[in-house]
Parts: sequence; structure tokens; C-alpha cells
Amino acid sequence: MPAFSQTHETTIAAPAATVHALIASFPEWVRWSPWEGLDPDLSRTYDGAGVGASYAWSGNKKAGEGRMTFTSITPAQVVVDLEFLKPFKARNVVTFDLTPVGDGTRVAWTMSGQRNLAFAVMGRLFFDKAIAKDFQRGLASLKAAAEST
Repeated sequence: MPAFSQTHETTIAAPAATVHALIASFPEWVRWSPWEGLDPDLSRTYDGAGVGASYAWSGNKKAGEGRMTFTSITPAQVVVDLEFLKPFKARNVVTFDLTPVGDGTRVAWTMSGQRNLAFAVMGRLFFDKAIAKDFQRGLASLKAAAEST
């Protein structure tokens, strides 16, 4: 199965600790995630805090269904196991790398995983562009949330 990886970056005028707090707590994701608002009736379930904490969601066709779990949290990096259940099944790794830059923080958001051949072709034609737009929107929202804190 072909591997894929996509990284998007931004610089936020806020300390790394402020940005980290928005990423390393799933309930905070409602403030910046690009997928919030896809379903106003989205069902969310949070379990735990820190490494091992999880967030499950279930919603309409746009929001789908899935689960995320923190697998590693350090001051410089947050790693999430992402499992999509609907509208298709997939498992990916999401990594946020935080690097202090002057008075701000450089955030690199990466999603990587494996795709079967059909999804690899569709990914290049459609998914990668859609994901890029979502990541850019999410980074802009993360920047706004962190800079207003």
C-alpha cells in the first residue's frame, strides 16, 4: 500500500505553551478544528486526559465517524492516532511539531499513513487538495485562538 504524508505550517504570535494547550486537549479542538461546524448535531465523547485520552465523534455524512487518541505528548510535539470509521475506514497518524521562533511558535501539522491503490489515486486527485484546504483553515483558526488567549 502506498504511503502518504502531508505537512502544513504556520507561525503563531503566542508562546509554545499556549499553542500546546489548544492542541493537547481534545475539548479545546472545538475552538480551532477545521471540521467543527460540519454537523451542528455532532455527537462527541471525550475520555481521559494526556497520553491515552481519546475523542470519538459521530455525525452526518460530512462529519462522518471516528476516533482520535493521544499517543505521545511532549512540550515540542503532540502525536495522535486517527481512525476514521465512516464514510470510509482509514487509520492515520497526525503529528503537531511546535518550535519556538522569537516570541512566537512555528506549528507543523502532518498527517501520514497508508492508502490502498484506489485511495492513493483518489488522494492525489481529490483528498490531498481537500485536506490541504482543511489544514490551512485549521491552522488559521488555531492561530486566531492562540493569539487571542
